[in-house]
Amino acid sequence: MKSNINHLKDKQAAVALRYDQAAQSAPKVLAAGYGEIAKAILKLARENNVHIHNDAQLAHLLARVPVGQEIPEEAYQLVAELLAFLYRTDQSLANKNNTP
Repeated sequence: MKSNINHLKDKQAAVALRYDQAAQSAPKVLAAGYGEIAKAILKLARENNVHIHNDAQLAHLLARVPVGQEIPEEAYQLVAELLAFLYRTDQSLANKNNTP
């Protein structure tokens, strides 16, 4: 018999994060879930042109964090690298759009 933890590892996980540097010391989990909930989170992200990063291991780690809570310290480095990439990408796109 599989434990609940192993059962969840077999399901797709999705997590939505928010980070406001001025107000937060670390990113917070806005939404998280497995299976159908994960699909709904991804659908909303696509509909709102939110970047989707595919990292199953990170998603499973962050999906265990209660909604509204900051991410755990062990995820700081990975999430910081992801956010830095997103900021650079957004800035690059903004510069391209402002170039005549």
